[in-house]
Amino acid sequence: MDLKSYLSDRAALVDAAMNAYLPPVKERPSTIHEAMRYAIFAGGKRLRPVLCLAAAEACGGETADALAPACAVELMHTYSLVHDDLPAMDNDDLRRGRPTCHKVYGEGMAILCGDALLTEAFLVLSETPPTPRYGTRDYIAELAETGSSRKLIGGQVMDLDGEGKKLTKRDLVRIHEAKTAALLTSSLRLGAMTANATPAKLAALTDFGHHLGLAFQVIDDILDVTQSTEVLGKTAGKDQAVEKTTYPSVIGLAASRNEAAKLTKAAMNALKPLGKKATRLEQIAAHLLQREY
Repeated sequence: MDLKSYLSDRAALVDAAMNAYLPPVKERPSTIHEAMRYAIFAGGKRLRPVLCLAAAEACGGETADALAPACAVELMHTYSLVHDDLPAMDNDDLRRGRPTCHKVYGEGMAILCGDALLTEAFLVLSETPPTPRYGTRDYIAELAETGSSRKLIGGQVMDLDGEGKKLTKRDLVRIHEAKTAALLTSSLRLGAMTANATPAKLAALTDFGHHLGLAFQVIDDILDVTQSTEVLGKTAGKDQAVEKTTYPSVIGLAASRNEAAKLTKAAMNALKPLGKKATRLEQIAAHLLQREY
């Protein structure tokens, strides 16, 4: 299966599983379930769940066993987007090419939608089959730490605190280690855990995820200043408008491209302990480096 077909196939598996996990719209109270589905089925790339599945496969596991954590990381990711888009946070009206959740359902419902998606993530994650090395407690602890004030929420706090200030490259790395790389890394780790990965393989995927997550954010920063709103599906130039420090604003556009390439190479090198089974992950890393939206 070529990479394009693989990404499409795995995203479809995740969407089907998500559709089964989420409460139907007709279940009361219907408004919140409609908002949750609006946010989830908005046409996202499903990068994190696909990485979760690919990591399981790279460690010799079954795709089916990794579907619950794959859905859980996407639920957590989408909750973070719904809340990030709120007027009190990043104040964005467009996400994935459509009006953001609060523009359609109101701020109060969007807050509750994010809360519900986050809670649902742990309910879904609890369905993950245990392995000899990892049980439900390990899965829950992995995702809970990722979503905590030390990582995902902490990254958003540092991001908000940094608006209008002149940050260093090291400041940016700290923000994106917490805000972007942490959840991407956790996606890989959870997939590997469902395959009963050895500590060595888990460490390799953690290193891979760290560098891939940082590369992903550098590319995001580049695209924010080089692409249009229509291409991105979200408001282009937003970072500059709110005086947010980005890689291009600190080190320039050319150096940012070099940084993304360097981080991607480091990510690929981290996969060496997995051998040929990591080929799909290498392909995904190369694909992300070349993405245009």
